[in-house]
Amino acid sequence: MTSQLFAICFRSPRPSEAARFWSEVLGRQPAGGPGGGVVLPPPDGAGFRIRFLPGQEPKTGENRAHFDLTSTSPEDQRATVARALEHGGRHIDVGQTPDEGHVVLADPDGNEFCVIEPGNEFLAGTGFIGALACDGTREVGYFWSRALGWPLVWDQDEETAVQSPDGGTKITWGGPPVAPKTGVNRLFLELAPADGIGLEAECERLVGLGAKRPGDGADDGGVLMLDPDGNEFTVRASQPHF
Repeated sequence: MTSQLFAICFRSPRPSEAARFWSEVLGRQPAGGPGGGVVLPPPDGAGFRIRFLPGQEPKTGENRAHFDLTSTSPEDQRATVARALEHGGRHIDVGQTPDEGHVVLADPDGNEFCVIEPGNEFLAGTGFIGALACDGTREVGYFWSRALGWPLVWDQDEETAVQSPDGGTKITWGGPPVAPKTGVNRLFLELAPADGIGLEAECERLVGLGAKRPGDGADDGGVLMLDPDGNEFTVRASQPHF
């Protein structure tokens, strides 16, 4: 049995405003969440949620993870960029060259994301959120493949990617060099044990795969853990309907 990806979480000093921005960009309707957070449920009732939780993590360089949004045409790409700028996003320079087709933006909290040009074969068929693109090692890609039970759909030159057997958003890791981790990640994954599997049993399984358990608590009664690259993630105590 494997964990389920329950949510991709953002920590924000203004979770309601962050959720409003991403709601407009993604076309997802927000809903209230526990602890002052906001949730964007998946549009079709399946797949992962996006949660915005209160947090004061300072911005100390580029995030270790960001969304890659797909486009169906040049006009669609321009419309996504315009929508993001209209609702508080901005252009940023992360070293991209003028001949690259993707557009690099930041949300109102400074979190990077990319609007990918049409025709990107790697993200074909993934949906609007084509990928959660991460800075990470091959080892961490292997870990998440085993943790989620998602097959590797790319494993080359120390770059890896996984995708649910049901399709949808990919999670990718770019391989070395991996920048040193400084502070707490603003974006992190939230897992839920499979039906019938207890929280402690699932945490023990993840430790056996290479995760660490630092001993601190997590939101909503869950457990805080670290993947092999030291990235925080949480395992929920239960699966509430939000």
